[in-house]
Amino acid sequence: MSGEVPAGYTADMMIPTLLVSALLAALPAPTTDLPAPKAGAVTTRTAVFAAGCFWCVEAVFEALDGVSAVESGYAGGTAENAHYDQVSAGKTDHAEAVRITYDPAKVSYASLLHVLFSTHDPTTLNRQGPDWGRQYRTAIFYANDEEKKVAAAYVAQLGAAKAFKDPIVTTLEPLKAFFPAEDYHQDFVRKNPSHPYVTAWSNPKQEKVKTLFPQLLKKK
Repeated sequence: MSGEVPAGYTADMMIPTLLVSALLAALPAPTTDLPAPKAGAVTTRTAVFAAGCFWCVEAVFEALDGVSAVESGYAGGTAENAHYDQVSAGKTDHAEAVRITYDPAKVSYASLLHVLFSTHDPTTLNRQGPDWGRQYRTAIFYANDEEKKVAAAYVAQLGAAKAFKDPIVTTLEPLKAFFPAEDYHQDFVRKNPSHPYVTAWSNPKQEKVKTLFPQLLKKK
């Protein structure tokens, strides 16, 4: 959940960390990917995903080697309503999203998708954990046809493998624009490690990344 915990946010909504951390079985890795960069080329790419509260998603991808930046923001709507008070009220077409800047020579787009689907529930429509509303939808905002093709192929692959009990509802949406969120949302987990939302919902996701993808983590 983004922003401060509202007055109506009751204890029964804070599902215990132990329950949240009940991990899904490891998902199959994608069998398709974007073309690799040419040998010797110095390049970066970006990917924009939505998977519930952007605090949690940001922290997950910041841990990956080859990821140089992760920015929380809004995608799916217009510049005029890319503001937290409007987005959080569900009054826009925006989703809370993250923009990931990465080096494809170190971490592939396919690997990012693998991590994405392994760290959120892509079968719940407009909801992740305690957060409800279209702004918390699961979505991949593709920048080009190649990204769309790879993402669609992975969704189809997971569906064919019956990786989830319920159908995947992740939307594939063209990336028209990405609007950075307010400064206080950036690096929220790192700056607020004791926040109750962070300990209940973000920390289990980070532990899952460490457990399932140790080979992808930044070296300390």
